[in-house]
Amino acid sequence: MAPAQDALAVREQLFHERVRECIICTLLFASLYILCHFVITHFKKHTDFAAVHDDEDAAVNRIALGLCTFTLAVALGAVLLLPFSIISNEVLLSFPQNYYIQWLNGSLVHGLWNLVFLFSNLSLVFLMPFAYFFTESEGFAGSKKVGGPAGAPPVPPTPGSSLTPLPQGIMARVYETSVVLLLLTLLVLGMVWVASAIVGNDAASRQSLYDLWEYYLPYLYSCISLFGVLLLLLCTPFGLSTMFTVTGKLLVKPRLLEDLDEQLSCTRLEEASVSRRI
Repeated sequence: MAPAQDALAVREQLFHERVRECIICTLLFASLYILCHFVITHFKKHTDFAAVHDDEDAAVNRIALGLCTFTLAVALGAVLLLPFSIISNEVLLSFPQNYYIQWLNGSLVHGLWNLVFLFSNLSLVFLMPFAYFFTESEGFAGSKKVGGPAGAPPVPPTPGSSLTPLPQGIMARVYETSVVLLLLTLLVLGMVWVASAIVGNDAASRQSLYDLWEYYLPYLYSCISLFGVLLLLLCTPFGLSTMFTVTGKLLVKPRLLEDLDEQLSCTRLEEASVSRRI
């Protein structure tokens, strides 16, 4: 009975640790999502995401706002993950016997890294292109007016249903966006196949094309991260110089070290020059 009880206790402990990690990850992502939502709504235009529930464009913009907020939350989590890992490690080393901070363990950090990697690739490959094409879509010809002719009232909700129906034309836009994404994916994969056939037409190169999750997505993520770092290094000096230039134009220079006698002499010379001209 003792080995069975020990195994049950270990499984129960693993279950509680897993639930705790899920709750912490959910709370952290919810906090980042709320923060990013306030940031985007602060810098957006007032008419971009109008809160009109029966307007199709407003519904599309609200969906795009949610996707952009999710992507920004994932990006902010990726930026803050390394400082969080360092700080949590230092806290654990400083207080190794404290019971209340034992949740800052390696399993939590490893799970956060996996979630950030998953959602980063999902946002990069699917969510951002979907948000862009969704806002630019108009629906296929003949399928936009789903609810009836132009000017017809919207379809009322089903009795007893708590779900709010989508505005007319939303599903047509979803279909068009999905088809455009599918065609774009096929185009990119075709270009990759052609490039692979030109560079190396062997079995190993063709087999590597199937390792999408293990090879190409991490490589794409690393390339985009490298491009972001290079862009940051390139734009930071120009941004600082522009910031100091604008600040120097806006601020009034102090006159504490100016020579008043020199200014008086310059004024007298200017006055004498104007008198001679007259």
